[in-house]
Amino acid sequence: MNVPARMKALLQKHDGYSKDHSGVVLEAMAPYVEPGEIDVPEPGDGQVVIKVRLAAVNPSDVMFIKGLYGQPRQMGRPPGFEGVGEVVAAGAGAQALVGKRVAFATGKSGSGSWAEYALADMRSTIPVIDQVRDEDAAAFIVNPLTALAMFDLVREEGAKSFVLSAAASQLCKLIMGAARDEGFRPIALVRRDDDGHLAAAGAAHVLNVTAPDFEEKLAAVLKEEKPRIFLDAVTGSMAGQVFNAMGRGARWVIYGRMDSGDTIIPEPGQLIFMGKRIEGFWLTEWMRVTPPERTAAVVMEAQKRFADGRWKTDVTAIVRLEDAMSRVPDELAKPDGKIFIAP
Repeated sequence: MNVPARMKALLQKHDGYSKDHSGVVLEAMAPYVEPGEIDVPEPGDGQVVIKVRLAAVNPSDVMFIKGLYGQPRQMGRPPGFEGVGEVVAAGAGAQALVGKRVAFATGKSGSGSWAEYALADMRSTIPVIDQVRDEDAAAFIVNPLTALAMFDLVREEGAKSFVLSAAASQLCKLIMGAARDEGFRPIALVRRDDDGHLAAAGAAHVLNVTAPDFEEKLAAVLKEEKPRIFLDAVTGSMAGQVFNAMGRGARWVIYGRMDSGDTIIPEPGQLIFMGKRIEGFWLTEWMRVTPPERTAAVVMEAQKRFADGRWKTDVTAIVRLEDAMSRVPDELAKPDGKIFIAP
């Protein structure tokens, strides 16, 4: 395949990390990225160049371009952690992937998916079966694999109920779908009254954390269900309140920080006398330490769920690369669905 020497991309305007926490809302693109044209990356050994079909815009991408993620920015390089596309060039050891449609994660390659072409290690690519849509494959790694990996934590604890914050997110809906299939009972925490779609997605209880009677309802549900795991993408004072209300042996698993305020543990003694634990989850680390046979099983399970319709990515908008600067922030402000950039 003929690969051009140059490509269009959105390029980072800053290096490293930000000294200020500007929050999780993307108020505008211009402070962080700008449109430009750069050389198409060259693949090294074990690497592939992918012609991007769709690139996801995840909360982690927003945190990254704002300098708030656990990975430093690279000025003049495209952001974008994942997408789907066709492998058009490969280095030594990766030639078998040329011509294949793959879901991919760019990792620390310095050549993200918000561009016409992206660079990825072959180990971070997943050949996609024909029955999986581009919209599902483009958001295949960050959310679906995280969903199944964190649901493993729920299974390990044994309790049939567990708590999720930011439960209207695409990730949480995937977790709840898997949980429902196995008879688990998710307790969904949201910031507005639900219209029934979360119950349809698998939630056993839906609680509005902004409601005046939230604390009372939370106590009643926790007493009834006795969950052991709290999967939290929010943190802040609300999360500390939930963890404090949970029973002996509870695990608070933090995988995001949507609330930029202080996260307070109301009673630290519960970590000593009630056997409670606080820990973090990062998919990159999970993939590093998990046995290959388990990661392979999770990948195949995720593909099957998309192929047979048990899972489906809710799409808010597919934005052309040339329109991304003006449209992405407004589309991200809409609830629930995923945003994709199409080069």
